[in-house]
Amino acid sequence: MSGALPAVAPRRRGRVPAALLIPAGLGLLFLVLPLAGLVVRAPWTTLPQRLTAPGALTALRLSVQTATLATLFCLLLGVPLAWLLARVEFPGRRLVRALVTVPLVLPPVVGGVALLLVFGRRGLLGGWLDATFGVTLPFTTAGVVLAEAFVAMPFLVIAVEGALRAADHRYEEAAATLGAGRWTTFTHVTLPLVAPGLAAGAVLCWARALGEFGATITFAGNYPGRTQTMPLAVYLALETDLESAIVLSLVLLIVSVGILAALRDRWMAAP
Repeated sequence: MSGALPAVAPRRRGRVPAALLIPAGLGLLFLVLPLAGLVVRAPWTTLPQRLTAPGALTALRLSVQTATLATLFCLLLGVPLAWLLARVEFPGRRLVRALVTVPLVLPPVVGGVALLLVFGRRGLLGGWLDATFGVTLPFTTAGVVLAEAFVAMPFLVIAVEGALRAADHRYEEAAATLGAGRWTTFTHVTLPLVAPGLAAGAVLCWARALGEFGATITFAGNYPGRTQTMPLAVYLALETDLESAIVLSLVLLIVSVGILAALRDRWMAAP
């Protein structure tokens, strides 16, 4: 038939070249073997007792609380920031976007030092907060929340900004033509449109906050019951009780794998 499209040949699944298969397998082993080591070396017979030890429960509870508070803080500030980057044209937007993503590549301990220089008692803002309101952030639980939020907020901003860019603007334009104000449009149209991306970003933000170590120990210290989160408890247990360190690490591993498995369809969907 004239003008008919040529038939597309089915994709052939030939043999994988050994030059690619061997390094791919080695790469997989390199990533999986350390994680498997945690599972193999875990003291399964004493696992319940070690998990219910007072120190482990305290660190776990503090980690969940601070990670949740840090995520709420990131939502409060990060969602408007993501909207600004996605919807508003202004000079220097590329620079602002780059600055927002700096904590992703910045060594966490450097982030902790930077927080000390700003929020410490002799910092740029810390001295004023202490003198005016009597608020001291370093080496407190609030300091843990601040350190976790600093390293975790970019995950939320990137996810929400991407969702905003992918959202259909026609719904917002239709709401505006019907008389809806900007705030009403944002809360009743924009947020529901980007809800999946917002939820995924919040979960990734929470997971990153839960696993934060460097900025936390530098800015907030390692005080049991006050600033000692799960990663810090692992670090401390590694010096005295290897099996306890393995158990705590296993908990963080399970949480990480569970979160990645839950987000797989959104972030790692295979064709």
